[in-house]
Amino acid sequence: MSMHEGLLPNNAAHVMRLICAPAAARGIADIIVESFDPAECAAGAFEIEDAQPSWDETRTWIVEIFFADEPDEDFVRGMIAAIAGEEAAAAAVFERVAQKDWVASSLEGLKPVRAGRFLVHGSHSRDEVASNDIGLEIEAALAFGTGHHGTTRGCLLMLARILKRRRPRCILDVGSGTGVLALAAARYLHQPVAAGDIDPIAVEAARANARLNGATPWVRPVVAKGLEHPRLKAAGPFDLIFANILAKPLRLLAPSICANAADGADIVLSGLLDRDVPGVLTAYAAGGFALVSRGDLEGWACLWLRRGGAAPRPDYDD
Repeated sequence: MSMHEGLLPNNAAHVMRLICAPAAARGIADIIVESFDPAECAAGAFEIEDAQPSWDETRTWIVEIFFADEPDEDFVRGMIAAIAGEEAAAAAVFERVAQKDWVASSLEGLKPVRAGRFLVHGSHSRDEVASNDIGLEIEAALAFGTGHHGTTRGCLLMLARILKRRRPRCILDVGSGTGVLALAAARYLHQPVAAGDIDPIAVEAARANARLNGATPWVRPVVAKGLEHPRLKAAGPFDLIFANILAKPLRLLAPSICANAADGADIVLSGLLDRDVPGVLTAYAAGGFALVSRGDLEGWACLWLRRGGAAPRPDYDD
C-alpha cells in the first residue's frame, strides 16, 4: 500500500523523511500538505520492510515530504508531534535532495493497484497487466491521482460497480488531476469523456497520460474552475460525473454539478473525511441527489449519489 498527495514542487531540493506507523504516515502526509502551498510541497508514504522504530508496534511505513524551499523544521516537527508524538517528531530527518529523487521515490515501491478490471500501474509494472485487464499507466511524479490514494481507488471501485449496471453515455471528470478516472471510463467505454482541472500542470499531466494510454481521441482535458469552460458545458448534460477534490469545493460546486447532470445521472464524489460527509450530502440533496452507496478506504469516504437515490449500501461490495 502507498499514498501520494500534491504536485511535484518546482526544483524540489528539500525532503523530510520519517519511519512510523501507517496511520501516522498518512496523517502526517495529509496535515503537512494541507498546511503548505500545494505547488511548493508534495508527500509520499510507503510501506517498507525491516524497520522497527520503538513507537511502532504495527507495520512500518516511511513518509517523505518534499519541499521547493527549505522548510521551518520546528514548525514541521510540531505538526508531526501533534499526529504521532514527540518521539516521532524528534526522529524526523531533514535533508537536501535533487528533484530527481522525488521521481525515483514516487515510483519506488508503487505496486499496481486493482479496482475491478482496472489496473493502475507505472511503466515499471507493464508486464503485470493481464489480457483481460484495463491497464492504466500513470506516473506518480506528474500530479495527484495515481490510483494508490484511497480517494482515487475508491472512485475507481464505484466506477466498476456502475459499469456493471449500465453504460453511461456522457461522462465528466471535475478536478481530473492525472486524468485516471476519465481515462478509466474512456478506455472501458471507448467514448469521449470530458475532463477539467484548475491546475495547468495537472491538465498537462492528464494530456500526457491520455497519450501514454492511447486515449487522446477520447480524453482532452481543459484548464477549468469547476465546469467554467465552454467545452465542458457544451458536452453536457452528463449522466455520470466524478468529482474527487475536497469537501469545501465539492459543496461550492454542488449547484453547478447538479445543474449539469442529466435526469437519472450518477455522481461520484470523494476527497472526503467522515466529518465532511453530512455537509456534502446536504449540498447535493438540494439538487435532488441522494446517497446510493458509500465506500471508505484509508480514512477517506467515497459517495455514489443519484437523483432520488436508493437504499444506501455500506461498502464497495456487490
